[in-house]
Amino acid sequence: MRRSSYRPTDLAREHGISTQTVRNYERDGVLPPARRTPSGYRAYTAVHVRALRAYLALIPAHGYATSGEIMRAVNAGDLDTALRAIDRSHAQLLRDRETLDAVEVAVGLLTRPPAASRPDRPPTARPDLSPPGRRPERPLAIGGLARRVGVTPAALRKWERAGILAPSRGQATGYRLYSADDVRDAELAHLLRRGGYRLDHIATVVRQVRDAAGTEPLAESLENWRRRLTDRGRAMLTAAARLAEHLSPPDD
Repeated sequence: MRRSSYRPTDLAREHGISTQTVRNYERDGVLPPARRTPSGYRAYTAVHVRALRAYLALIPAHGYATSGEIMRAVNAGDLDTALRAIDRSHAQLLRDRETLDAVEVAVGLLTRPPAASRPDRPPTARPDLSPPGRRPERPLAIGGLARRVGVTPAALRKWERAGILAPSRGQATGYRLYSADDVRDAELAHLLRRGGYRLDHIATVVRQVRDAAGTEPLAESLENWRRRLTDRGRAMLTAAARLAEHLSPPDD
């Protein structure tokens, strides 16, 4: 026989959290308001049990902010808003996967040996996309970088506005100066641009390369990055099941 009433400690014990945390969740609207007994104690029901299970499953899948938005919308009877929040989170995961794919492709292109060291390369293959192996010893002006990469100066300025490049300025002239890292970022951007990637997408990839201090350290972290995305995708499946149980419960 199902219980008709639960104490905060009953809900807390199932998940290894404190009773105050349960009360805070109710205060924040991620749990429906509880009925109070004549003596003023909270009396939770099976609805609260399922709501807490759903919320705690949503967190590793969608994060605290989105999970709270979902549960508050559900508790208010606004299912459309809840589903929109879930849709946005799934779309973000897809963008993250695409970014990882782009980084893997770019790192592979930037770190592979030049064509001259690959004698098995057939003469009919497409033109080599590997960037020059040596970085410039001195900063390049915008014209020099444009010639090196094979784009126009206007394209480099556009990439700068998109957050892909961040050149310094000469103290005397105020002209743009591109360091060796800027050259690497420009070559990376050119490779991805030729692959059809959007500028905002490329900016994300370049930031990943910068944060890893180059392509080689980044290549070592890609497996962990993909594992985290896989874990999040699996968490989304679990969260969907828990939320579905909350939305379409058995007879209490």
